[in-house]
Amino acid sequence: MFDLFDTFFTDPWFDNRERNTENKAKEAAKNLMQTDVKEYPDSYELIMDLPGYEKNDIQAALQNGYLTISAARKIENNEQDGANGRYIRRERFSGNCQRSFYVGEYLRQEDIKAGFKDGILTLNVPKQNKKQIEESKYIAIE
Repeated sequence: MFDLFDTFFTDPWFDNRERNTENKAKEAAKNLMQTDVKEYPDSYELIMDLPGYEKNDIQAALQNGYLTISAARKIENNEQDGANGRYIRRERFSGNCQRSFYVGEYLRQEDIKAGFKDGILTLNVPKQNKKQIEESKYIAIE
């Protein structure tokens, strides 16, 4: 549904740059790290959209029962005039994002399987079983 005031307050003539920047950040964050969670009899599958990221940009860690997925991407800042051109609008996200899920304190990093293909990170997390608690470890993404 169209709301007149949504576009009015983001109009460049409305001099509220702080609010404009805040709205842009919120809008970009809505589209990052969207996750579906599927339940199976013995595990959960997390399917997370990370378009534009490479495998090396993504890190998954398990600490204190929380599975934390972090992704970092930097878009080159080429603001020069001339042959390379100059950006007049940038909508692609550049920066860090992170999401955490509680998966249980008895899981070990070896229990969680991760894969990344075509901008989609898939994690297979077994349902909690009582094993010894392990400190912070990183999960290999295949």
